Amino acid sequence: MPQTPILWSFRRCPYAMRARLAIKASGVRVELREILLRDKPAAMLEASPKGTVPVLETGAGVVDESFDVMRWALAQSDPQNWLEMPAAGFDLIAEADGPFKSALDRYKYHVRHVDGTREAAQSEGAALLWKLDRMLAGQDWLYGTQSLADMAILPFVRQFANTDRTWFDAQNWENLLRWLTGFTDSDAFAAVMGKYPPWQAGEDGVLF
Repeated sequence: MPQTPILWSFRRCPYAMRARLAIKASGVRVELREILLRDKPAAMLEASPKGTVPVLETGAGVVDESFDVMRWALAQSDPQNWLEMPAAGFDLIAEADGPFKSALDRYKYHVRHVDGTREAAQSEGAALLWKLDRMLAGQDWLYGTQSLADMAILPFVRQFANTDRTWFDAQNWENLLRWLTGFTDSDAFAAVMGKYPPWQAGEDGVLF
């Protein structure tokens, strides 16, 4: 295994995005290898045959679930105290990763699904968004200060919002809109959304 961990990533994927957010926040350096989902490198598939990003190769093995990558990075270093959140934060992340993500997929890619309508999926996903809006009343972050829950969930809220931005912006969830805008306008978001050419065999990745 490499001395510098290797992170296989795809810029627009929200799973890969949240992994990059945690790695950047931790200060741990990795070799980032950007891929194209339609042309996955053999080296990535050898590390993780399931073929989804992110994949993190470390000296201790392979981590190929995005939330596990986040926790791996913060276990190395957590200078922003993202792990200092209530236990309920983990339940909230599980809700976002489960029912909300299922609704998001049926909303965004509705032509691929025959179980229900786009509107039904939109309404189902919006249930969590209203819950988040209530949690954000009077504060900038879900649990008062920026935490793992915010950064694990925000990339998927961004994806939901961009599916139909006109509809999303017309909803009366001003706390949620403020939270999302603060994220997408932040230096942290800009820092993890740089564009890199796809990695080619024999090349070094980008030190990230």
